[in-house]
Amino acid sequence: MPAEGKSDMERIGLFSEMGYVTIGDKYVSHYMRPFNEAASKNRQMFPGGTKTLSALQAGYFEPQFVRIFDGEAYSNPVQLRRRYRLSESKKNLGKAFLPSNGDKLPCGLGSYYGTIGGSYAYFSPQLKAKERYIPPGKNFYTNPGKKGTGYGYANLTIGEQYPHEPDGYEVERINAKKAQEEHKRLAKGGPFKLNLYPQDYFDMNPYFNDKPLPPVKKPPPEKPVAPPFKPSSPAKKSGGMKGGTFDPYPSHSADPYVIKKSKAITTNKERQIFHPPAGPKSRPVRSIITLNVTR
Repeated sequence: MPAEGKSDMERIGLFSEMGYVTIGDKYVSHYMRPFNEAASKNRQMFPGGTKTLSALQAGYFEPQFVRIFDGEAYSNPVQLRRRYRLSESKKNLGKAFLPSNGDKLPCGLGSYYGTIGGSYAYFSPQLKAKERYIPPGKNFYTNPGKKGTGYGYANLTIGEQYPHEPDGYEVERINAKKAQEEHKRLAKGGPFKLNLYPQDYFDMNPYFNDKPLPPVKKPPPEKPVAPPFKPSSPAKKSGGMKGGTFDPYPSHSADPYVIKKSKAITTNKERQIFHPPAGPKSRPVRSIITLNVTR
């Protein structure tokens, strides 16, 4: 264990660290280092230069031209083919077969000149005698087919004409009404309602109400209205003589004209500033466009 630091077991997990081979060597930088250092040291190989191609032997590796087949025999292929034909012709027993006459060529279409057997009776173009053709008996006659596809055209099918059924006025509406009445008759109780389902802030129909309407209140009896009060004499108009007033002249006050000073707002405990309480808080409400889209 070294005097200072961690032990080899703690650092690299070994009992003892092995010695290094490059201890004390000088550092050699690999920056811009040549690829082949031996090529720049000692004497190099100096070639004699390139040689141009010529008819001389100087441009080749060998000092003289070397043949591939040295001392081979000369053979003439034409002479060998003639000798082979002569040797084969000696094997014939007689002369070559020659026909007495040349090939005969036909003089036109349909001629048998130059053939071995001539014409055949089976290929004769003459007509043979035949019996008179007697047509078979006639079939039963039927009416021709009527034009049309059968869809939308009367009297074109095998059966009778389409039966006519009267089409009443608003038959679809009457049938739908009967089906709705039959559905209401088979239904038991009212529609199922869940009170826990979240409802919208605004109803789809503002005039809809689940509760029955209260009885109509009778209006209270009308009370007879008393006739308006009319004074015995008409009102007097005001004038310079003060004839229409209770007093001939108004009372006079001797208070001097003094401007009242506005007091500053104090924030002491006796007179505190009034703060209104917080109002109701808003909640998320669906817009009118979203309600119309859902509807």
